[in-house]
Amino acid sequence: MSRALRALVYGDVDLNLIDGSAVWAQSTVQALSRAGCESRLVLKSPVRTGRLTDPLAELPRVGLVRPHEERLLPGLADRPMSPVQASEVLTRLDEDEPCDLLVLRGRRLVTRIVADGVFDGRIWAYLTDIPQSAAEMTEAARADLGRIAEASHRLLCQTEELRCFLETWVPEACGKCVLSPPAVPEPGFELPERDGPHEPLRLVYTGKFAPRWNTLPMTRLPRLLAERGVPAELHTVGDKIHDDAAHPDFRDDMARALASTPGVHHHGGQPREDAMRIAADCDLGLGWRDPVLDSSLELSTKVLEFGALGLPVVLNRTPAHEALLGTDYPLFVPGRAALDDAADAVARAVREPEARRLAADRCREAARQYTLDGAAARWRAHLDRAFPAPPTGVAGRQRPLRVGVAGHDLKFLTRLLDHFRSLPGLEVRVDAWPALARHDPDASRELADWADVVVVEWCGPAAVWYSRHKRRGSRLIVRLHRFELDAPWPRQVDIDAVDRVVCVSPYYARRTREHTGWPASKVVVVPNWVDTDQLDRPKAPGAHHRLGMIGIAPSRKRLDLGLDVLEALRAHDPRWHLSVKSKPPWEYWWIWNKPEERAHYDAVLRRMQTSPLLEGAVVFDTFGPDVAGWLRRVGHVLSTSDDESFHLAPAEGMASGAVPSLLPWPGADEIYDRRWIHDSPEAIAEAIAVLDEHDWRSAAELARSQVREGFSLDRIARTWTDLLVSG
Repeated sequence: MSRALRALVYGDVDLNLIDGSAVWAQSTVQALSRAGCESRLVLKSPVRTGRLTDPLAELPRVGLVRPHEERLLPGLADRPMSPVQASEVLTRLDEDEPCDLLVLRGRRLVTRIVADGVFDGRIWAYLTDIPQSAAEMTEAARADLGRIAEASHRLLCQTEELRCFLETWVPEACGKCVLSPPAVPEPGFELPERDGPHEPLRLVYTGKFAPRWNTLPMTRLPRLLAERGVPAELHTVGDKIHDDAAHPDFRDDMARALASTPGVHHHGGQPREDAMRIAADCDLGLGWRDPVLDSSLELSTKVLEFGALGLPVVLNRTPAHEALLGTDYPLFVPGRAALDDAADAVARAVREPEARRLAADRCREAARQYTLDGAAARWRAHLDRAFPAPPTGVAGRQRPLRVGVAGHDLKFLTRLLDHFRSLPGLEVRVDAWPALARHDPDASRELADWADVVVVEWCGPAAVWYSRHKRRGSRLIVRLHRFELDAPWPRQVDIDAVDRVVCVSPYYARRTREHTGWPASKVVVVPNWVDTDQLDRPKAPGAHHRLGMIGIAPSRKRLDLGLDVLEALRAHDPRWHLSVKSKPPWEYWWIWNKPEERAHYDAVLRRMQTSPLLEGAVVFDTFGPDVAGWLRRVGHVLSTSDDESFHLAPAEGMASGAVPSLLPWPGADEIYDRRWIHDSPEAIAEAIAVLDEHDWRSAAELARSQVREGFSLDRIARTWTDLLVSG
């Protein structure tokens, strides 16, 4: 960040009641403050208790906006703001003091603000109340989330699982989703030392009281444990009792149980620090819930809060909890997670001290990954990328540097365009040609007359046109990939009007100079970018034995050689599989119209149907932008093409923690380390087969470090910025 950024923060949550959403609002503002951002937290309801807001008033760069008390909107009275009212209030606040980012929580709220359109491009939306399974993701929900994604600068996802799910179903979300897990404050007091549990055992639950959180059955645990010979009491903290239409008696039953159940000590709502003190003086935390929540893609903040206090936690066995605490965590509720099962898990914690200590250590270690300092560091990294410092070359200019970008297919420039637009001192416009050789000459002329520097993607008809219509005093940069060299356009370009020709690899830079005779000083190499931050995600179980190929059309991509690798591996180990992420070749008319292409794919598909080694071993996944999530399942990425200009697939795989394996297409060894390049499919299979789990992870880490050093988006963006600003 080049300056102190201003954030507006609003959640569709009531900060008078302590639950996970209210704690999110507090933690977000605390993390933003530590990240150096000026924040204004807008309160949904009149403040009746300062348990959550008082600690914020003491923080630097934090302000509290109280719309009811400050009479920001007529007719608010004492009721919580509706999404419509909140949108009006936020708009007024932004008019008085514009914000750089608007951090929001709550789908209904975000939908309303997106519909109003005032904050497009500045919204950082934290979404948890969204469909979290395929059955729930209706077309209407997908369309709603697509509109939210398009209007948002970032989508804040609590877990990797939620991020991947969202990207799979909402293509507009890809590239915008970043992790924003719960943040747990460090205890501001000395934790009590425990030689063993109290007598009677002290169980603790903090948070909201709701049917699916099993808070009513929890109140029966002291009696059930007494029947098992374990004296126990339950301590509860919180003041939000959920209204549930499906359980109309729950509110009264819950309040009665908290007030009058023997062995239950209810402490009511407490400031977060006091709630932590109460929990720290207990022996065992309860995070056990109804099994219907086991498929949730969210992370239990309860586990982290108790873990920070050194408490072991009894909770359901779910994929998320296993990933957090290990499959051998000893205090998972067994069986069907019924009340008796929970009582058995608690009894085990008492009777098996080693299990209790192991559980406490696991929870403590998990909590260390989710501190407020860690959250502040994540925010700082997000903000540094979203709001980069101005390039040195634009300082002192009377007006912004005008950058025009033109071309028929800008998919390889998307993130660079985002970067250019985010740079202070640059103004960016795009001339998007609807087809390779079709455009609006008036619009192109207007851009050429306006721009200080024009970047043309692909050395095709657009490059020819702009080289012949260059404004005196402006600069022209053309990026050439591969296919253009076999076409007539480079010979038609007025090279005297071109300042730089950018090639993505040294091999194609040489071929360009040899083919065209252009001056060597004009031809430079800037590799393709790889969004290493987006792609760097934990691998899914089984990834070690899965090969991946991205893009199999046209036939020069050589899927047949990828099948050779797979057959060689499966001849010795049937665990090997191949995942292919690509459009089918028949969806490209210019490919499918060629008889030789059809013949190639006919042979490949027949082979997959008839080869015993390939039966059930090849999976074709839907083409789409959700490559980062897809690569979590892939341990090895293949590049078996006859030729490529750069081939992003190996680099993207490397950034994801997959090991690349390439055949020696021309120029591959000038882009990728020779250790990843093999002479034949059989050699690739041999190199892959000898990697055990440890060696595979070591090789993957080396590959990840290489791609970060060579092709990271940040590094390539800086190189392009220098080209734009200084030539």
